[in-house]
Amino acid sequence: MSCRQPFSDVTKKYLCCFYEILEDMISEMTEAELTDSLSHNFIVQMIPHHRAAIEMSYNILQYTTSIPVQNIAQNIISDQTRSIENMQQILENCSGLCNSEQDLCLYDRHFRQITQTMFFQMQNACSDNNINADFMREMIPHHEGAVRMSKNVLNYSICRELVPILEAIITSQERGIQEMKRLLRCIGQ
Repeated sequence: MSCRQPFSDVTKKYLCCFYEILEDMISEMTEAELTDSLSHNFIVQMIPHHRAAIEMSYNILQYTTSIPVQNIAQNIISDQTRSIENMQQILENCSGLCNSEQDLCLYDRHFRQITQTMFFQMQNACSDNNINADFMREMIPHHEGAVRMSKNVLNYSICRELVPILEAIITSQERGIQEMKRLLRCIGQ
C-alpha cells in the first residue's frame, strides 16, 4: 500500500528487495516440512522468519543514513543470527518430543491466524519515500508476529531447551517494537 507517489529510485530499489524477501519468507514458512513435534515445527518455521528479518535489515542498511535505524537493523541482525544458531543446535534433540494430534491441530490453527495477520500487515504496510519509516512499519508487524508465535507455542508441551530461546525472542522483539514505535513517533510518521 502506498501513502504517497511517486517513489524515488532509491525507494523503488529498497521496496523491490523488501517484497522479494517477504515473498521468500512467506513461502519458506508455509512450505516448511512439519512433523508431529511442535518444537520441531516452531523451529523450522521461525528460522526463515528470522532469516528474512536479517535480510530486511541488510536491505535498509544499504540505504539509510539514520543512526537509530542503523542501530535497530544491526541489533536485529545480531539477535536473530544468534537465535537461529541456538535453534539449529537444539533442532535434532527437540524434534523427538511428539505432541498429540489435538495439540498439533490447535497450535497450527492459531499459528496460521498469527502468520496470516502478519503477512497481510507487512504486505500492506504504508510505503512512502521515507524508507526509514517504511522499514519500521514493515518490521513492527514482523516482530509482533514473532512474539505471538513464541507465546503460542509456550502454551504446549515443548522441548525444555526451546523455552529460553522463546523467552529471548519475546524480550528482544518486544523491546524492538517499542523502540521502533518511539522512533516512528519522533520522525512524525
